[in-house]
Amino acid sequence: MATLTSRTHRIPADHPALPGHFPGHPVVPGVVILEQVAQAATELGLEAPGRFPQVKFIAPLPPEVPFRIEIDDPGRRGGHAFRCLRDDGSDTLLCAGQLAPGPVHRPDPTAPGP
Repeated sequence: MATLTSRTHRIPADHPALPGHFPGHPVVPGVVILEQVAQAATELGLEAPGRFPQVKFIAPLPPEVPFRIEIDDPGRRGGHAFRCLRDDGSDTLLCAGQLAPGPVHRPDPTAPGP
């Protein structure tokens, strides 16, 4: 099975999602990491993921710490396994999961509520 590896990523300390997440000990929110996974998939020539049916966050990612994304060839159901690892020589596993192709479901902001 082949694995594609992305370029090195870094989330800057001034990223707008960091204030308040957590004061005095900033941690990159998982959604910001998953945005990088989606971007890496398209940069590596894969279809943009429509969803992440499974994700497990293992270790926190502080801002400015380099990390890379590895994406495996598709499995039997067409999804790709991925891993995010620190790219500082430690190879610490940050998160792992599955990404699946398909349209992204975005709720209609003009639709009436329940």
